[in-house]
Amino acid sequence: MRSIWLKFGCFLTGYNYRILRSCSELSVKRLLKYTSALLIICILWAVIGYAFSARYLKTPWYGSTIISFVMIVLAVQVERQILLAFQKSISLSIFRVCIALAMALIGAVIIDQIILAKDIEKQKLLNIDDEVNKVFPGKSEILKNLIREIDLTIISKEQERKSISDDLQKNPFLWTIEARTTLDSVGHSTTIYIKKQIPNTKGPLIDGLDRNILQHRLEKNKKDSLLLGIRPAIEAELKLNVGFLDELKIMSKLLSESGVSLVTWFVWFFFLLGIECLIVVSKALDGPTDYELLMNELMQLHFRKVELLKSTP
Repeated sequence: MRSIWLKFGCFLTGYNYRILRSCSELSVKRLLKYTSALLIICILWAVIGYAFSARYLKTPWYGSTIISFVMIVLAVQVERQILLAFQKSISLSIFRVCIALAMALIGAVIIDQIILAKDIEKQKLLNIDDEVNKVFPGKSEILKNLIREIDLTIISKEQERKSISDDLQKNPFLWTIEARTTLDSVGHSTTIYIKKQIPNTKGPLIDGLDRNILQHRLEKNKKDSLLLGIRPAIEAELKLNVGFLDELKIMSKLLSESGVSLVTWFVWFFFLLGIECLIVVSKALDGPTDYELLMNELMQLHFRKVELLKSTP
C-alpha cells in the first residue's frame, strides 16, 4: 500500500519513483507532504470547477466533470513549477505567489457566490424588478399601439356594417327597370319597360364584414393576452440570462452593505490563499533532501559527459 501511495505521489509531483525508492526516509516524507498538499488543492479546484460550470455554463453533469478534471490538471501543472525546481528561485516564488493571489481571489468569489446563493437570489429579484420596470413600458407601448390600431379598424368596420344594415332596413328591395323588346309579324320591334323590385345587393356584404370584424376581435384578444403576459415573460427572460458578472455585481453590493458577508468573503480568500501558498512556503522553508541532491548530482554528471563528448576529437 505504501508503494502504491508513493507511486501516486510521484505521478502527481513529477518525481522519479525509481530514484526516490533508493533515497532516505526524509525524501519520502517530503514527497508525502507535497502529495497531501496537492490533493487538497486538487479537491478544492475540482469542486470549484464543477460548481462554476454547472451554475454558470449550464453544462450537464458529465460536462461539469470534464471541466473539473481540467481544473485539477491545471492546478497540478502550476504546482509542479515549484515542486520540480530543485534550485530555489526568488522570481519563480514571487510569480507563484501572484498566481496564488489570483487563484485565491477567483476561488473565493466562486465559493462565496455559491454560499451566498440565497441572498444573491433575493437581491437578484429586486434588480430584476428594476430592469423590468425599465424594459416593460417600451414593449407594452408597442402592443398598446397595435391594439389601438385594431380597435380603430374594428370601429371603422362596425360603422360600415351599421351603415349597410340601416340601408338594408330602409331599402330591403331596389327598384329596377327591365327592357323587353318584341317583334311583330311585319318585323317592327317594340320595347316595353317593366319596373320591378329586386333584393338589395348590399346584403351579402354584411357576412363579409362580420367575418372581418370577428378576425380583428380574435387578433385583439391575442394582443391583449400578450400584453397581460409581457411582464412575466420579461422577468423570465431576465432570470434566464443572468450571468456570472451580473451575480458578481450583486455580490459586491452585498459585501459593501453587509459586514458579515465581507468577513465571510475574506475568511475564504485567506483560507484559499493559504492553501495555494502551502507548497510555495513549504518549498521555501524546507532544506534540500538527498533526492534533490542526487538529482543535482545526476545533472552535473550529465553535463560532464556532454563536456567530455565535446572535447573528444
